[in-house]
Amino acid sequence: MKRIFFVEDDASLRSGLTFALEKQGYAVTAAATRAEAESLWQAGAYDLVILDVSLPDGSGYDLCRKIRQTSQVPLIFLTAADEETEVIMGLDLGGDDYITKPFKLAVFFSRVNALLRRSAQFPETGRQLVSGGITVDLLQQAVTRNGTPVDLTATEYKLLCFLMENPGQVLSADQILGRLWDCEERYIDSSTLTVYIRRLRTKIEEDPAHPQKILTVRGMGYKWSVTP
Repeated sequence: MKRIFFVEDDASLRSGLTFALEKQGYAVTAAATRAEAESLWQAGAYDLVILDVSLPDGSGYDLCRKIRQTSQVPLIFLTAADEETEVIMGLDLGGDDYITKPFKLAVFFSRVNALLRRSAQFPETGRQLVSGGITVDLLQQAVTRNGTPVDLTATEYKLLCFLMENPGQVLSADQILGRLWDCEERYIDSSTLTVYIRRLRTKIEEDPAHPQKILTVRGMGYKWSVTP
């Protein structure tokens, strides 16, 4: 049974979504405040975090920062703001997806199920991907750069694997989006993909401003540079 950590201060929404998630077979631990969430987070282990941005005693962004200090668990932001700056901030802090309120329950479950599928479908084999000083252990789902561990979110990991599995091949934004977000509807656009590419570059490139591994092919997409 997948365990979901759900932080939402709106009592009716928290109760309704908790009930709906449990009916779908998920085990839900719910919190209403940042303080309560921090206490519960320390006491449990979870497969997915659903985090409201606006909390009565602080910001969901701050709670995300705390979670990312110790875990790369898949994380979805719930936000009433659909401003691009708010979305980018959430993704830059380590969020894997976001849902703007108000939303339809079917859309909510589509996003939750898709993120859980993505985090669970990494190949369970003993092989590695090695290129340009980057090593991906597909069994351990671990990434190193020149021998130093690199912490990636689930989406960043999936993006890196897809690029490294297709070295030298130009992958269009649609191809990448189709691989990363497998919902029936397209909720993530190319602007959001740009954020993920930039964030991944900051973690694996020697000089993110002048990338040598993840190359932009203008008007076409991105490719992984073929290096030893």
